[in-house]
Amino acid sequence: MKILVTGFDPFGGEKINPALESVKLLPETIDGAEVKWVEIPTVFHKSAKVLEEAMIDFQPDVVLCIGQAGGRTGLTPERVAINEDDARIPDNEGNQPIDVPIRKDGPSAYFTSLPIKAMVEAIHKAGLPASVSNSAGTFVCNHLMYQVLYLVDKKFPSVKAGFMHIPFMMEQVVDKPNMAAMSLQDISRGIAAAITAIIAYQDKEDIKMIGGETH
Repeated sequence: MKILVTGFDPFGGEKINPALESVKLLPETIDGAEVKWVEIPTVFHKSAKVLEEAMIDFQPDVVLCIGQAGGRTGLTPERVAINEDDARIPDNEGNQPIDVPIRKDGPSAYFTSLPIKAMVEAIHKAGLPASVSNSAGTFVCNHLMYQVLYLVDKKFPSVKAGFMHIPFMMEQVVDKPNMAAMSLQDISRGIAAAITAIIAYQDKEDIKMIGGETH
């Protein structure tokens, strides 16, 4: 099995992005699967182009995209991506689409094909906080999740794909009092744990456990 893991470059005034730094720490093999990471620009549409090129080159069985969600307290596999860009801030090339569909020929939303609840359970077993997220936002993270699932739908039908958000790393919150954070090593360890679940459930249905929210 071949697993492609993506991480964004820094954005929003941050000098570092734990998404990129954590995937760099992943081992080259996990439970017999080959793992490759690729850096993705935090730019609408260009991010999808870089990802598609990496998928063509590597021919993965699974794509797991990783993004920073400052303020979250744990690792959060995403359930759904919506066909909408609504950028609160500009991306790294100054683009700021507002209420624009990502793909005019795409559905309103795509659901992940990854075992998100098994991923949460595996991260918990690694001693780290995690939960299912039901919103990937409307910035480049949601954009890339929608795009990878669109690519799977249209061009890579045998690939499973999804997205997981991670918290700030400790170095980012030195000047952000009371902001949640996690060590870079623990973030990477949590991603690796999630990958073990992806591998274990490659040909199985996701586990049934409570992961919904009231709001």
